[in-house]
Amino acid sequence: MLATLEQQLDRLTRAGQADLLIRTRQGIEKEGLRATADAAISQTPHPRGLGSTLTHDFITTDYSEALLEFITPVQNSPAEALDFLTQLHAFSFEQLGDEELWCASMPCEIPSEEAIPIAEYGSSNVGRLKHVYRQGLKYRYGKMMQTIAGIHYNFSMPDEFWPAWQQLEGNTDSLQAFRSAGYFRLIRNFRRYGWLLLYLFGASPALSASFMSGRQHSLEQLDADTLYLPYATSLRMSDLGYSNKAQADLNICFNHLDSYADSLHKAIHTSHPAYEEIGVEVNGHYRQLNTNVLQIENEYYSDVRPKRVTESGEKPVHALMHRGVEYVEVRNTDINPLLPLGIDEGQSRFINAFLISCLLGRADDLDDQECQRVTENHSRIVNRGREPGLTLFSCEGEVSRETLAEKILDQVAKTAEILDAAEGSSAHTDAVAAQREKIANPALTPSAQVLAALRESGLSHSEWVLQLSRQHRETLQPQLTAEARERFTRAAAESLQAQAALEQAEQPAFADFLADYVAS
Repeated sequence: MLATLEQQLDRLTRAGQADLLIRTRQGIEKEGLRATADAAISQTPHPRGLGSTLTHDFITTDYSEALLEFITPVQNSPAEALDFLTQLHAFSFEQLGDEELWCASMPCEIPSEEAIPIAEYGSSNVGRLKHVYRQGLKYRYGKMMQTIAGIHYNFSMPDEFWPAWQQLEGNTDSLQAFRSAGYFRLIRNFRRYGWLLLYLFGASPALSASFMSGRQHSLEQLDADTLYLPYATSLRMSDLGYSNKAQADLNICFNHLDSYADSLHKAIHTSHPAYEEIGVEVNGHYRQLNTNVLQIENEYYSDVRPKRVTESGEKPVHALMHRGVEYVEVRNTDINPLLPLGIDEGQSRFINAFLISCLLGRADDLDDQECQRVTENHSRIVNRGREPGLTLFSCEGEVSRETLAEKILDQVAKTAEILDAAEGSSAHTDAVAAQREKIANPALTPSAQVLAALRESGLSHSEWVLQLSRQHRETLQPQLTAEARERFTRAAAESLQAQAALEQAEQPAFADFLADYVAS
């Protein structure tokens, strides 16, 4: 980013193409547990009024039957994506009865793994495959980790951007190859600098003690029912949360599409001895889809992914190999419990400016040594990111967190200026300025604000989040429009009909269906 970004922005501006940069496409996927009035994980089935989790376009579940997932369509602006997300929340609240939608990444009270209901998707082969995959996650990693919620931010440039940039670059590859290479350039730089997003927006420095019940840890006690680390930013993204030591040796390569697809393809077709011991079908019950290192691509946990919309029955890695990268999915975003939606427009605009800066920045590959620096910076930031005097690794050696952050923000500010000039606003520049304040004063970060609010409230983590969840419901539910209610009511009914049609259609035995899927 630091070497070439300014030159790229200047070239696009002089060519009259800067307006393409503000025509980004974005969509948001947000998870949230359904919780009871006493802050415990829900034991009830997915509300029928929300439709079928198998066939609904906008409302589904993730790992658990209690873990709702909202999916916005791709939108032309952050404001449009957030408005759609607001309507999804508001409509869902009408169907939840006396349950609440948990407004934090770290889960509510879970007395044991047995209390976590695995998501159900009906009796069709596709539905059973989704359920068995989740059974596999239970046997491989345990169920507790799967209850953590987050926000996935999907980002792409407009179609018109790619031929314009390719011409300026003098590149003669196919447009598909050029676009894929561009997105991998973004991904490489995201991995270099993504620690900054964890510092600026991490919002999970504390969690319910029930989450760690029976497990060894190095967390401190905030109160009888709450654990924390004093300078943590995102325990969700630490080894305690959504990471997986069993995948540490996968060595998935993020430099180029071919190497990424090859390493992922190998992982989903290579049997693993520990998973062979689990078995696939035992006493008539499926424990996992297969014994491979990854059952499917989605099992690989990464803070950023190259993505393409798949066709019916198509595996994600095959879609990427055949038709190239369509967008990137940013996966390191915590739900900010202090915000009604967990994310706001300022954050979204900053993420856009940051991702464009990554796209137009450094073009060099990540080598093994730099990957080690990336991993160490990530660990330091999630566990002790606000620690006074914290240093991070850079190409020039260890430097202060502030020094490295300001260098990155200086570059993102250049992108923000171009975006605002094209848009006729100051929205992106204002978003960058707000992040600079967090560098100068760590107390302004969401993670610090969460700890401060917890201490001030005198409540446990679960009590405090439950209180906020109710407040956010009161804020969002009245915003439901008649048009949105009608649209989502119709979508729910149509999704239930679609699932029923799938289940009534003739289909092969599940064993044959699964064998064909695994072999493909």
